[in-house]
Amino acid sequence: MTRPDPRKTAALSAALSGAVDLGALKARADAARQAAVAPPASPGADNGTAPWIVDVTEASFQAVVEQSLQVPVVVLLGASYSPESQQLAASLTRFASASGGAWILARVDLEAAPRIGQAFGVQSVPTVVAVAAGQPIDAFAGPLADAELSAWIARLLDALRDRLPGIRAGEARAGEVPGAVEEEPIEDPRIVAAEEAFERGDYVAAQGYYSEILASEPGNELAKEGLAQARFAERAEGVDPAVIAKADAAPEDVEAQLAAADAQVALQQVEEAFRRLVDTVRRVYGDDRDKVRQHLVGLFELFPADDPRVAAARRNLASALY
Repeated sequence: MTRPDPRKTAALSAALSGAVDLGALKARADAARQAAVAPPASPGADNGTAPWIVDVTEASFQAVVEQSLQVPVVVLLGASYSPESQQLAASLTRFASASGGAWILARVDLEAAPRIGQAFGVQSVPTVVAVAAGQPIDAFAGPLADAELSAWIARLLDALRDRLPGIRAGEARAGEVPGAVEEEPIEDPRIVAAEEAFERGDYVAAQGYYSEILASEPGNELAKEGLAQARFAERAEGVDPAVIAKADAAPEDVEAQLAAADAQVALQQVEEAFRRLVDTVRRVYGDDRDKVRQHLVGLFELFPADDPRVAAARRNLASALY
């Protein structure tokens, strides 16, 4: 990325070469966070009202840096005694306010948080460092005219737009994406009909709608999820929670185990339901084993694939089967 003026960045060569000790700073920040340090006033600017304008302390700095995985973080390192810091803070705050959160302005008062300046190797104030994906990527020292500052921010966003997902979202909020038109999402009328049937308790009709979609679009994830939910809702509607005690008393009764698992899921006893069916798989054979396995897999479909309860139950099922 082209920097505003090479003469203004010479003092930052150590910081931009990867010498920033963010790990050590985090350790100090964690200790300071326990002391509930109140954030100081920003270096010479009002606090702003946008959530993407923050006044940073040594305790909060690491959390702000972590947000650079989504959007650039522009760190302003200034001091209240410096008129140039106040001028630059005012300009950056104004630009950040209008950004929609496409980037974060992190204002640091080096009088209150000197270790942050040490971590970046700051030689003078004000200094501005752009951080992306946790690393300093560009910087300048000293004040800039608003036109230069605006151009620098634009270059920063252009360079990172395809790498950091939050930039486009922020620009859309601010209405700054050229030619971008915010469109209402187009709803699939077939999904709408299925959802309406589900909401009025007609689970059989909902299953029909979802099944029709999947017949022509086997990969439609919304329909898959909806069908699983509708099937479960139909079964769970007629399940008496007393079946849990009945199943506990008759472990050889496969139908009771299936009904008890449904009741437990309906009661938010998800892990217990999964454990019940895995244990049943271990006890039965042939068609009964396959029936229990399919029922359990159907219950898995009610939850996100990365749900840790599902992941653990899948491992246990595999162990029970093989």
